[in-house]
Parts: sequence; structure tokens; C-alpha cells
Amino acid sequence: MNSSADLLKELRIDRQRPPAPPSRRGLWIALGVLAGILVLALIGWVAFGRDGAPEVRTATAVAIGGGGGNASVLDATGYVVARRMATVSAKITGRVREVLIEEGQTVEEGQVLATLDPVDANAQHALARSQLAAAHSQASSIQAQLQEAEANARRLTTLVDQQLVSRSQHEQAIAQRDALRAQLETARRNAAVAAEQLEIAGIGVDNTVVRAPFAGVIIAKAAQPGEIVSPLSAGGGFTRTGIGTIVDMDSLEVEVDVGESFIGRVQPKMPVEATLNAYPDWKIPAEVIAIIPTADRGKATVKVRVALNSNDPRIVPDMGVRVSFLEKNDPAAEDAPPPGVLVPATAVASRDGGRIAFVVGGDNTVAQRSVRIGRTLGNDLEVTSGLAGGDRVVLEPPAALADGSRVRIMEGAASNR
Repeated sequence: MNSSADLLKELRIDRQRPPAPPSRRGLWIALGVLAGILVLALIGWVAFGRDGAPEVRTATAVAIGGGGGNASVLDATGYVVARRMATVSAKITGRVREVLIEEGQTVEEGQVLATLDPVDANAQHALARSQLAAAHSQASSIQAQLQEAEANARRLTTLVDQQLVSRSQHEQAIAQRDALRAQLETARRNAAVAAEQLEIAGIGVDNTVVRAPFAGVIIAKAAQPGEIVSPLSAGGGFTRTGIGTIVDMDSLEVEVDVGESFIGRVQPKMPVEATLNAYPDWKIPAEVIAIIPTADRGKATVKVRVALNSNDPRIVPDMGVRVSFLEKNDPAAEDAPPPGVLVPATAVASRDGGRIAFVVGGDNTVAQRSVRIGRTLGNDLEVTSGLAGGDRVVLEPPAALADGSRVRIMEGAASNR
């Protein structure tokens, strides 16, 4: 009985015993979740900026048209081109022995640019010189024989008159003299031909020297010593066709494609103001040279040649340029504002049915401007109102960007307009 009572006592719940300590597994899980949230917050803070400002690219609005008594009747874009530019090559096929030019080097007309291996040309020249010497020697030999024949003919003429020799002997001497005269004439002609062949061989030697056809600047070096050059393309593309390219920097001008709808505004000798894309603050005076009398049916444009009234080393071929065709304004309109500015097309956005642009201020806050769009010039838009020259506009503004927002300028992404 006692043992059964003891067993029943062991089955009772002891309410006075302190509770068991809770498990720590849930605590570690909670700490892990909290750490993950902190890491994600840190990553977002770094990615989107400490102050929440979006990162944007900017460009500078460029004023177009002119003032000071001249107004722009038409604006267009084009490129600087050279009227005198040549890829210089040798007149013969040969191996390059020496190249004496480098890119950017200024050369004078007739200056030696390169030389070819002259072994073959020198051999031909030496052979022609030997042939000329042999022709002269032959002519001298016949000349001596002719002198003897003429003396013999004169003597026999005297003797035949005295009937001391037969007439047949006299006639034979006369025939021999005439034959030698003909031979001497032939020998002299052969000597003249040999002299011309020597001159041609000399030209062949001179053709191994490549000279500058005009004064200019080397913009490309195409060959190296040891390569084969030829005036014709040969050898399956392994033969060079030129030594280098030379440009006459005094012949630089601008070629502009003007829409055929506006070509009536352009006249020869018309004043022009040119602005290089590389130097937007430099206004270069120019004038229209000619309007090419043909149109491009694919682009519906007419090519116009413009002369630059400035010879500056900063102007180089293939530079992009914007030109404004000018005409005299009335005196009352001299103080009229310029027609507008030029900005990249990506700087203009559509908001609430209107066209707007964001201008970056000195503290990197943006101001929303309502703009009016004019013409489209390549990848640029003409803004006739709302912006001024020199304004820094945001390119591809984010949809969340609003007036007064702060932005961060992307490093190295500012447009060099």
C-alpha cells in the first residue's frame, strides 16, 4: 500500500517548482531578421543617395541666331570639309624603304614624304646610260669612216676628170660615201633614242621618291618601311595603295544640307555665323560660297558651301558645325531678342499636355520651365521660349522629378555642347 501511495504522489503536478527557462532559438531568428532589414536599408541608402536626390545628366542650352543688326533667317547643321585633300601614293609598285612623315606634321609642296627601294630603277637607269654611250660610240666610228670615204671620193673625182681612173671606181667611192652618210644619220638617231630612254629611266628613279603635291598637314600615315605599295589595289588586300593623307588647311570650308523647303532663304555671298560644336562660345564669321544646283531626293536637301573667314588651327576637317544664315535687320529691330536656343531633344519632356524642361540651379535644385518648341535640327530641338543661352538643362528627366527637387549631377556625364 505504501508503495502505491508513493507512486501516486509522484504523478502529482508540483505547482511550487519554478518554470523552465524559455528557448533561445526564437531570439536568434528575430535578431537575424532585424539584421537583414538593416542591410537592405543600407544598400538602398547607398544606391539612391544619402539625401534621396536622383542622379541626372545635363547639357547646356546654346543660343542660336544673331543680334547686333544681323538676324538669322535660317539655321542648319553641317561639317567642316577640305577642298584639297589627297591620299598620296607612289606612281609605281615597289617596296617602301623609308617613311618620313608622321600624323600632324606640316609639309611643304615638293617635300619628300617617303622613298621606295630603287634597285630596279637604278639598274634600268644604268642600262639606258650604257646604251646611250654605245650609240655615241657607234656614231663616232661611222663619222670617222665617212670622213675617209669623203676624202677618197674627192680624190677619185679629180682623177676621173683626168681619166686616170675608171668611172666605175669613182662611182663606187661615191656610193660608199653616201652609204656611210646614211649610217651616220641612223647612228645619230639611235643615240637620240638612247638619250630619251635614259631620261625615261631617270623618271623611273624619281618615281621611287614620293613627294607632297601641295603644302598641308599630314592627317594619316598609311604605310611602314618594308611594305609593298602600289597605285592599284593588288595582292588580295595585302598591298598598300597610299603612303599618307595630306590636307590643305587653307582650303577648309563648311558643307551644309539645307532643306529644300528653306533653300529660297539662302543666297550667294550671304553672311553666315558658324559655331563649332567643340567651341560653342566661338562665333566664326563666314559667307555663302555657292548653292550646289542639285538636290538629294532621299533627304530632300540641297548642299550649300560656306567659306570660313578665319584660319585657325582649332578648325579641323569633319568637325560638326552649326551655321546661321544672316541678313540685315531694320534699325528698329536691332535690339530684338535672339530667336531661341538649341538643346538636345532628350531635355524636353511632356507633362500635363505641355512641353517642359528642367533647369539646374547653383544649389543643384531644378526649376521647371514651360517651353515652346521650334524646328528639329538633327538630334537637337530649337526652343523659342522658356530657356536662355547658357541654361543647364536635365537630360531624360525622371518621371518623379518636380519643380524645386534636388538632383545630383552624374560625374563625367555632362554634355560638351
